Amino acid sequence: MSDEQEIHLSKRQRKEEKDKNNYYLNKNLKANNKYESSKNKNKIINGSKNGEKISKEHEVYLKKVISTKRRIVVTRVLILAVFIALWQIAASFKWIDPFLTSSPSRVIKSFISLYEDGNLFKHIGITCYETILGFSLGTILGALIAIILWSFPFLSKILDPYLVVLNALPKVALAPIIIFWIGNGMSAIIVIALLISVVTTVISVLTGFNEIDTEKIMLMNTFRASKVQILRYLIFPYSIPIFISALKINVGLSWVGVIMGEFLVAKNGLGFLIVYGGQVAQLDMVMMSIVILSAIAFIMYEIVAFVEKKLIKDKN
Repeated sequence: MSDEQEIHLSKRQRKEEKDKNNYYLNKNLKANNKYESSKNKNKIINGSKNGEKISKEHEVYLKKVISTKRRIVVTRVLILAVFIALWQIAASFKWIDPFLTSSPSRVIKSFISLYEDGNLFKHIGITCYETILGFSLGTILGALIAIILWSFPFLSKILDPYLVVLNALPKVALAPIIIFWIGNGMSAIIVIALLISVVTTVISVLTGFNEIDTEKIMLMNTFRASKVQILRYLIFPYSIPIFISALKINVGLSWVGVIMGEFLVAKNGLGFLIVYGGQVAQLDMVMMSIVILSAIAFIMYEIVAFVEKKLIKDKN
């Protein structure tokens, strides 16, 4: 083999070796980049799932939200604590008449006395049962009536003025009639609470249904969707906030209906305790019943608020 051939062969070998090295180098670089990209992606995913810090801005935002919620809760508790303390101090120093306004200590004594008699939870249970039943039946019945009226617009237009009149009518005016028709018992109280809830639910839910964008309904009609499908996939999801608002209103109205009914006909329940306490001049019992009513109504409202958060979260 000549010298020229040897030189040419060595150059060729060096070139092939260089190309081979470049090939493996590029391959390693690509593998490296792929690994880093996958690693960063996993960091982001794991960070979002496990609650790790993603960015300083996000961390600051989360801290601000948590701090705001804590301040709200602390402020609420402080306002209640200050009110109770001032009430007790004013009654103790006779700045106010304890006989007329009672005091936290006297309310607690009345609570303990009624508890020891074994009647406290019986009265609370009866009132809660009447309220929950009236609230539930009124809300369900009102929602069903709203669906029927939405499905038949002609019927809705006919009944619209009557719904307005029923909503404006003081329900106290109907209570004696309902008691006369149904009887002097728990059924009359539940019906009063139901009637108060049902009218509000019908108006609120029907208004929510009618506020849905008509173009979306027309779009579903072009795909020949049935009314059931439109209700299920369009009307119901978009009306969740309206329905929850109706629930929040009904919580308070149901308590009003039940207590009003217990004022008139009941022989048990917190409304009965309020009336009885007023008749025998035991205002400590009256204030105790009002405090218990306030606490239970607050708990019911918080339950509805919790359901609202869950529904909105599932919707999102």
